Amino acid sequence: MKLSVVVPVYNEAENLVPVIEELESVLTSIDQEFEVIIVDDGSHDDTHKLLRDLYEKKPWLKVIRLKRNFGQTAAVAAGFAHSRGEVIVPMDGDGQNDAHDIPRLLAKLEEGFDLVTGWRCPRRDSYWTRRLPSAIANRLISWITGVKLHDYGCTLKAIRGDIGRDLRLYGEMHRFIPALADARGARIAEIQVHHRPRLRGESKYGLARTVRVVLDLITVKFLHLYATRPLHIFGLIGLTSGALGGALGIYLTAQKVLYRVEIGGRPLLLLSVLLIVIGFQFVSMGLLGELLARTYHESQDKPIYIIGEMLEHETRR
Repeated sequence: MKLSVVVPVYNEAENLVPVIEELESVLTSIDQEFEVIIVDDGSHDDTHKLLRDLYEKKPWLKVIRLKRNFGQTAAVAAGFAHSRGEVIVPMDGDGQNDAHDIPRLLAKLEEGFDLVTGWRCPRRDSYWTRRLPSAIANRLISWITGVKLHDYGCTLKAIRGDIGRDLRLYGEMHRFIPALADARGARIAEIQVHHRPRLRGESKYGLARTVRVVLDLITVKFLHLYATRPLHIFGLIGLTSGALGGALGIYLTAQKVLYRVEIGGRPLLLLSVLLIVIGFQFVSMGLLGELLARTYHESQDKPIYIIGEMLEHETRR
């Protein structure tokens, strides 16, 4: 299988037919073996009914239905895990991504890159609720991760299949795929892609996601630098705190011994003890983190989703 297109959907019954028809038109013109994986993320409209009907007519269509709404990251992870393509192309199912950009992504990938991500330009969304927060987030993510991109929120990408299937996605981390791939040594490029206004259905995004994105950004940065060596961060904090507390303790002891100064009721003494205790706790936390990291890397991987039903045509020989 040369190409796997992964489309997570949630209550997108109105957009399914035009999105799949456009994909069929574009992918058949490429003249490569392909599959389209639609991941129904627990929709409660007619999405799955339509998908079952389309599945009967499209031999290249694979349908995965999750038990409930796990979120876009879990849906993308499910699609990646069940893909067979040498290249994976994730895209939104709301019709705003243009399938005609897929050949351009693939052509750029063939220049020697491992991941080519889209940059929606111009973006057809509300300025105050979507574009402005996104611009701020893109600069913040680029600065913290060191992977300079204009548009981390663009789902439309092309990624080597082995890298995509090796990614472990949690929370809202689908938007951090370039940073996670970079941590694995992937060569990354960015190209401008078309973006269309939403014509049908309602957006599932809002400002409420911002806080979760920031928290996941902290997670990504931590995993990028300290996933296999948590003691380096917690131990550093602990040693710094313990050293400062110890220095204060020596200072107070010197005052007591040399100058007979009463230190029993001084807040500085309490601060010294507190810093030493905090230091011990952080070092202990780092050691526990080291044990957990080793357990994680040596244990069997577990998916973050539960599949209720999967429709897949048998591989033709």
